[in-house]
Amino acid sequence: MTARHTLEGRFTLALPPQEAFALFTPRGEERWVEGWRPHFPAPVHDDTAPGTVFQTSHGEQTIWVVLERDHGHRISYARVTPGSRAGTVTVTVEEDPTGHSSVQVVYDLTALTPDAAEELRAFAAGYRSFLHSWQEAITRSLQPNDPAPPAR
Repeated sequence: MTARHTLEGRFTLALPPQEAFALFTPRGEERWVEGWRPHFPAPVHDDTAPGTVFQTSHGEQTIWVVLERDHGHRISYARVTPGSRAGTVTVTVEEDPTGHSSVQVVYDLTALTPDAAEELRAFAAGYRSFLHSWQEAITRSLQPNDPAPPAR
């Protein structure tokens, strides 16, 4: 059973790259990931600065470190879910010919236990659908809220 998976996928967003990039920052993901609330153990002014550490409890406790960033274009994170898996996540945003954003997401994860290896294998098998769910969630988050029904 493979304990390491490198997964790569791409999707398009109807946004210019600078706006799309902002959605993949620790605080930016709050706009479209339900339950995503990064916790910063030390105060941060720029949540994309390399070396920034944050934690999430989005389904499971995960520790993240910003490894590198090319502002507006690329950000890379180390991530560790204790007792489960560790690795990196890199998001690259490029302008496509229509002026929209082509978003590439690469997960390079290693399972830390045999049970986690099976979970990671299932994640790898569903990676295309996983990224499609990102695209759908982001697109929904960009839609204007439905106006309140008129008062009667």
